[in-house]
Amino acid sequence: MNTKLTLTIEKEVIKTAKEYAKEKGQSLSGLVENYFKLITSDRREIQPEQLSPRIKRLRGIMTIDDDFDYKEVLTEELSKKYGI
Repeated sequence: MNTKLTLTIEKEVIKTAKEYAKEKGQSLSGLVENYFKLITSDRREIQPEQLSPRIKRLRGIMTIDDDFDYKEVLTEELSKKYGI
């Protein structure tokens, strides 16, 4: 079920977004919906049919240890990069 949503966005951002949507053959509403799905996807499991064929081919080619902590690795790498 679709529901109407009113947003207040800078005019230039809307113009650029409309051009981008046109180039991609999508509606602006579709782009916004996909963006919302993307930023909230960590709260739900992504279904295989939602993945692009390119991503589907990559699925399962790597294994990660059960105790892997990406936040710890990210913190270490950012500390190295910025000398903190």
